[in-house]
Amino acid sequence: MPRVNCEICGKEFYVKPRHLRIGWGKYCSKSCHYIGMKTGKIVRCDTCGADVYRTKKELRGSKSGKYFCNRSCFAVWKNMNILVGEKNAHWIHGQNAYRNVMKRNGAVPICKNCGIKNLRVLVVHHIDHSRRNNRINNLMWLCRNCHYLAHDGKTL
Repeated sequence: MPRVNCEICGKEFYVKPRHLRIGWGKYCSKSCHYIGMKTGKIVRCDTCGADVYRTKKELRGSKSGKYFCNRSCFAVWKNMNILVGEKNAHWIHGQNAYRNVMKRNGAVPICKNCGIKNLRVLVVHHIDHSRRNNRINNLMWLCRNCHYLAHDGKTL
């Protein structure tokens, strides 16, 4: 009567002699067998930080080296990192993106001249008058009236 110890939990159990000859009889139960057959590893979700098990194939398949617990976490990461600004496939020198650049960088929407806070009348002014230069230090919020005066050369 051959008795062996489980490779996972160490519990002693009976194994048929012919099973030992063919290499079986390593695990005492299906749950220990399941744990013993896992070849992947636990990784952390890059968005929410949850622990996620990934197989060796899934670990090799990640081009970015980032892992996510579900599609919604992946979508959140993608919207913040890949689909923004120059990384976006539809980016055209940022000629229409300056308002979003200001919002994304946390610039408080207040007119620099008169202090109006109404977002409906605020526009983004390029200090060097180049619409292609969308660096945050080249942009400022102005109300439509102050923006007109800035381009007319009367203020700023």
